[in-house]
Amino acid sequence: MLELPAWDCLPYDRVSPGADTAARRLDALSGMIALRDKPHRAVVLTTANAILQLMPPPEIIAAQGFTAKPGNVVNMNTLIARLEGSGFDRVGTVRDVGEFAVRGGILDLYAPGSTEPLRLDFFGDTLETIRAFDPATQLTTGSRPQVSLQPMSEVALTPETISRFRRGYIDTFGAPSRDDALYAAVSEGRRFAGMEHWLPLFYERLVTVFDYLPDASVVFDSLAHEAIAERRTQIEDHYDARLRTAESKSLGEAVPYKPIAPDRMYLSAETLAKAAGGRLSVDLTPFEVPHVPGRRLIHARTRTGRNFAQERADPSQNVFDHAVNHIASLRANGRKVVVAGWSEGSLDRLTQILDDHGLGNMQRVATLAAVEALSRDKIGLAVLPLEHGFETDKLSVVAEQDLLGDRLVRRARKKRAADFISEAGSLSTGDIIVHQDHGIGRFIGLKTIQAAGAPHDCLEIHYAGDGRLFLPVENIELLSRFGSDNAEVALDRLGGGAWQSRKAKLKKKLLEMAGQLIRIAAERKMRGAPSLVPADGLYGEFAARFPYDETDDQQGAIDSVLDDLSAGRPMDRLICGDVGFGKTEVALRAAFVAAMEGFQVAVVVPTTLLSRQHFKTFSERFKGLPVRVRQASRLVTAKELAETKTGLKDGTVDIVVGTHALLGSSITFKNLGLLIVDEEQHFGVKHKERLKELKSDVHVLTLSATPIPRTLQLALTGVRELSLIATPPVDRMAVRTFISPFDPLVIRETLLRERYRGGQSFYVVPRISDLKEIHDFLRETVPELKVATANGQMPAGELDDIMNAFYDGQYDVLLSTTIVESGLDIPSANTLIVHRADMFGLAQLYQLRGRVGRSKLRAYALFTLPANRKLTDTADRRLKVLQSLDTLGAGFQLASHDLDIRGAGNLLGEEQSGHIKEVGFELYQQMLEEAVAEVKGEPEATDGTWSPQITVGTAVMIPESYISDLQLRLGLYRRIADLDTPEEIDAFGAELIDRFGPLPDEVQHLLKIVYIKALCRKANVEKLDAGPKGIVIQFRDKTFPNPVGLVKMIAEQGSLAKIRGDQSVVFIRDWPTPAKRLQGSAVVVTQLARLAAG
Repeated sequence: MLELPAWDCLPYDRVSPGADTAARRLDALSGMIALRDKPHRAVVLTTANAILQLMPPPEIIAAQGFTAKPGNVVNMNTLIARLEGSGFDRVGTVRDVGEFAVRGGILDLYAPGSTEPLRLDFFGDTLETIRAFDPATQLTTGSRPQVSLQPMSEVALTPETISRFRRGYIDTFGAPSRDDALYAAVSEGRRFAGMEHWLPLFYERLVTVFDYLPDASVVFDSLAHEAIAERRTQIEDHYDARLRTAESKSLGEAVPYKPIAPDRMYLSAETLAKAAGGRLSVDLTPFEVPHVPGRRLIHARTRTGRNFAQERADPSQNVFDHAVNHIASLRANGRKVVVAGWSEGSLDRLTQILDDHGLGNMQRVATLAAVEALSRDKIGLAVLPLEHGFETDKLSVVAEQDLLGDRLVRRARKKRAADFISEAGSLSTGDIIVHQDHGIGRFIGLKTIQAAGAPHDCLEIHYAGDGRLFLPVENIELLSRFGSDNAEVALDRLGGGAWQSRKAKLKKKLLEMAGQLIRIAAERKMRGAPSLVPADGLYGEFAARFPYDETDDQQGAIDSVLDDLSAGRPMDRLICGDVGFGKTEVALRAAFVAAMEGFQVAVVVPTTLLSRQHFKTFSERFKGLPVRVRQASRLVTAKELAETKTGLKDGTVDIVVGTHALLGSSITFKNLGLLIVDEEQHFGVKHKERLKELKSDVHVLTLSATPIPRTLQLALTGVRELSLIATPPVDRMAVRTFISPFDPLVIRETLLRERYRGGQSFYVVPRISDLKEIHDFLRETVPELKVATANGQMPAGELDDIMNAFYDGQYDVLLSTTIVESGLDIPSANTLIVHRADMFGLAQLYQLRGRVGRSKLRAYALFTLPANRKLTDTADRRLKVLQSLDTLGAGFQLASHDLDIRGAGNLLGEEQSGHIKEVGFELYQQMLEEAVAEVKGEPEATDGTWSPQITVGTAVMIPESYISDLQLRLGLYRRIADLDTPEEIDAFGAELIDRFGPLPDEVQHLLKIVYIKALCRKANVEKLDAGPKGIVIQFRDKTFPNPVGLVKMIAEQGSLAKIRGDQSVVFIRDWPTPAKRLQGSAVVVTQLARLAAG
């Protein structure tokens, strides 16, 4: 089966089709060429949009293909030119389809249609080996017999196509103007975003999909003909709109666009009928149709199966009992029955529940033959992702969706390795960094310095008053990022005392804070709270109402919460997860357990909008259960509020959802058992105090979307239990991200498209001053849409009202500053436009993009940039990273890089963020962790802030000739600094050989020095100088853990070792070469480390 998708962009768009779509199309085209040459049974599945599109002739696609086996002679430069010409992106590290990277004699590439990227190893012009590798770890996974390549784009930039394009462009549109970026880019052989929309100019002729398979029959699904006609109209509308825009002079800052006539790019209904003529054509329809002479009518005799929607909606009925009775009656009528589940997990759960309701004799079936062979008394169970069940004369299929309503399941995604983010977020020039001993400085870049007669890579850091520090790369772990890219941060002076005194003061504060944390935790452990255990059967049914498969993290969080509730001690658990990752479901399950045990549940949220959303969710899930859910916020009438208060007091209300009105002194609970707090960081100090009073002996579950970095989590272990939900729900489609110059037509189209599919849009601007300009622009460009404006300086009540109105669908577009960044969950808003995206930080953009794509619809994010203006390198890099992060859940690692943008003040209180500003974010985490460990009496954690200095007079660096990408080198240096054990160092060396080829001497020396450094830490050696005549060792604080052993060792050496007056130890040796010095130093330090360990 081949799938041929259409381009996933608009007709006459400014962006190219997505890499994934382009790869799938070319994969299908290559498959069809192979099918034509060697015919066999096959199905090509395509869409109305794709069938109208003209495409390059088969011989051109075939000619761009390439295959090679180990031992073949392949010129590497020719292959690189070919890859660039056929649409591959050249990158530093290959992660996605359509990318390639070159490092010396190694070429990595990820070809369309292949399941894994390949690493080609050349020796001169001979292809030596072909190995597959894992894009997450970059490690090879095995050899492959051959490499076969298809192009990555339907436009191949070869000298012929470029000259044909230039001729065709001038013939069609006349002489190009000086600012015609498309013409200029293609003439220089560069790829241009959106150039596929001028496809006819690159080739002599274009062909239809039917030319690829001349003899195949065509099957049209019902409504396909209507869709084709509608699509053609849409194409012509877009063409006209482009022409009109080009003629009108009110373009402002948009880039001109010259569209190509529709007939040269697309088929019309008439040309389609002509192209498809002369072959068998079949039309499918769900309706009874009259017989037409000359056409054969075949009836499939199937009906839609029974849907249990009515029983589901009726709270007094149990849908599973009805299902069991229905299945029994089908069997009595002599039909075979198959129950179909969406996935393995959901089928298991469904089987268990049906079994509880008395349906026995169930058996797994995997094929149609197995169904045929089923005996009459058995019921088949199959994993079949069907929308609805169906019935034929002999068979009935009952689908999971018929019973439980819409299930949302898609295939699970591969996780990205965390080092992807650390490479993306590694240091870049101009970053503010913090050095453990010298304080806050500005990172300038990598510099190679001659040290002890050999080149050494150092990081150049500038301080106040022209101070400069060159830090050897092997000590890079002394640096941490300060956090925000604030240019206003005051730099420290080198050698000044201010930094050390700030650090000492903070350490004292942190020790107090850690003591306080541990005390709170110990007090909670002493108290008792009711033990709550879920009722088996009922809990299973309640869980089955959840329309998704739980992700592993989510299941883990649910299990932990249930364990906490049954432990008999007050629960205090914090659940962290990106927005929409299913935290609410964890809260629902906890509320269910508490309410069924007869306790009251209070859900406290910061805004009326969230209160409405949670109230709606809770009411829907608890429908049909003996549980009363009420709401308390300023949106309910005074009468209702009074009734709720009375109900809480006398125990008739079981679950109450509300804003901080719930924390008012006028509200009393009869029997509060569980308190759920959502987005706690938004509550003020007074409310937090009141929460603490309520908390004393009830179970507390706190939900937060602010990601907490792993280190803070460690620091708080034992203070609050913490569950992280870092995997996105399976049904979430990644948000399609487009980056394009500001273009009124694209913006109009994007907003109207969202409106026509029944949704709403966010339009975000960087500054309040931009709101008016964009509001006027929207009024002029899309007068048919209602626009609401919101910003953070409005009074809270007014802002709340606007948000509520937007949630109710009274407005189509919410134009705002970045306030939409936090906590808004509006499922119907699935389009986001960001104005001047180059002015936002990475975490902000990610956070904003997380506002859309909450439902099962595909969401779109359009980041606009000023037309005709070059981006800064950082902004460009940031947007590239963001576009590649369309996998979900990466926000976790990302936001913990830029967490400072949103502050982490929700763990212990308000004063924290002030402290973080003093020493930078990463160092603050580390110090807090050490303080907690010190109070707990764990000694190991306190020595994290020193790094041995090692001089051996040898080149220590990753040479540029080995790895040319600076960011990649820095990222690797950061990883090298974290290596501790010989095993880790060997594994890292193996990874480097695998990814970049044999290790040069400098890198081997670097790894050796990292090994010596790890031993130095164990032996408390602060400084080690090795030269041709021996080695000088200085101990940290002039102490050694085992002085007696040290004296004995020196005595054994006789005249070859002595202790100097400054307490340093000298070992006299003959080491003429750097290699011998490294070897010898390692031996000496190993002995010292053994002695130190006793």
